[in-house]
Amino acid sequence: MANVTLTIDGKVVSVPAGTTVLNAAALNGISIPTFCHSAENPGFGACRICVVEIKGARNMPASCVTAVAEGMIVETESPAVVETRKTILELLLANHPLDCLTCDKNGACKLQEYAYRYDVKQSNLKGEKHDYPIDDSNPYILRDSNKCILCGKCVSTCQEVEDRAVIDFAYRGFNTKVSTAIDQSLGESACVSCARCVAVCPVAALTYQPMAGKGRAWEFEKKAVTCKFCDAGCKFDLNMKDGKVIGITAKTPGKTRPLCLKGRLGLELMHVDQPLTPMLKKDGQFVEVTWPEALELETVLEKLKAMEN
Repeated sequence: MANVTLTIDGKVVSVPAGTTVLNAAALNGISIPTFCHSAENPGFGACRICVVEIKGARNMPASCVTAVAEGMIVETESPAVVETRKTILELLLANHPLDCLTCDKNGACKLQEYAYRYDVKQSNLKGEKHDYPIDDSNPYILRDSNKCILCGKCVSTCQEVEDRAVIDFAYRGFNTKVSTAIDQSLGESACVSCARCVAVCPVAALTYQPMAGKGRAWEFEKKAVTCKFCDAGCKFDLNMKDGKVIGITAKTPGKTRPLCLKGRLGLELMHVDQPLTPMLKKDGQFVEVTWPEALELETVLEKLKAMEN
């Protein structure tokens, strides 16, 4: 594939044709903020925080969906770009709960990170606030729609899985929200608790219920582990605090299948000091089950020993 030469922030770079401006910048050590973009599901282009200024263009396009072109001149931090990003952040903060001091995502929240980066301390825009009830109906996933920034990252990653597509955008205007079918609670829905959505959420709209209130993100030391229940090789993190494993969080899905609840529960049984009693849905209701039933194993110990070897 032929290469394309362009200029980004005064630096002449060469990248393969078809590369997005976002990836071209990243390949050359230039950081462009993103909310909705992911390497596993690129091209969503919903949040617009990654806008850049391109010489000769009529507007500022989203860099995650704009392909490079020969001779293109790109500015990623021009005054106009910075002002646009500040406005986007103010729009998001106008509807966002400002409870950062007690938020579990403190220190790992993209909205917080970019507000600090662009010195946006508060929103000068006034408007209505959402007052959605917190959805704790799923024993593994806690959903707070008041903190959702509608980036669509959870929607795109859920719809990427065949026969999944549990969530999507619903309603219009100010009332737009990420919703399950007929706006059911997550526990009532067809959600299988794989937690791909939690793994990609840039804010605290989706968090792990078993870890709620046990610490802020920056308090945990993380150690990567690979699930060996199948050959997909899904990645998880052991979250350790004060020398103890507090919980298991999903990192990335494997190449051949989505993250699964069985993998996370199996790793929890192996590593967490006091694993919670597993719960599975039966006849539409979550009920406590035994570990062998949760993991669908006839010989649990043999499988766990094989994982350690």
